[in-house]
Amino acid sequence: MEAVAPCDLLARAGVELSLASMTEELCVPGRSKLVLQAQHGWADAMAHSLYDAVILPGGPGVNALRRHPELCQLLRRHHAAGKILACICAAPLLLLDAGLLPEQYTAHPSTAAELPQAQTAACVRDGQLLTSRGAGTATEFGLALVAALTDQATCERIAQAICWTKS
Repeated sequence: MEAVAPCDLLARAGVELSLASMTEELCVPGRSKLVLQAQHGWADAMAHSLYDAVILPGGPGVNALRRHPELCQLLRRHHAAGKILACICAAPLLLLDAGLLPEQYTAHPSTAAELPQAQTAACVRDGQLLTSRGAGTATEFGLALVAALTDQATCERIAQAICWTKS
């Protein structure tokens, strides 16, 4: 959900998506055995100069991502260029690893030992960094990305179209 909901909402907003795998295998299984089809393997994704945003879904796969120091380099490069970095669930740990953790952030409660200052808000934006708590906040996270990458009017149009009501 952390990957699918934001991708779906961004696609509805007309944002061009480029899904990348951390390996060269393009079929990427998720936590619930849902398989996503990436367009790019890791080498291709790294060869691209800059994206408008880098979005990292969380879940148990974050532990494997933490073993890729080149991912931290990618995050630092995009941050230095003023691009949006968006992390949901346990993915804010990658911001920590890259030395980019903002003052204001949120994350899944399972990360509390390493991210003790995480807020309990569903989504937190601190400058170009957007963080969110987990699967239950994936729609709000996706809509925040739509607003950041397009405009508020597009975000509101999509929120209305999907019958989104923030409680």
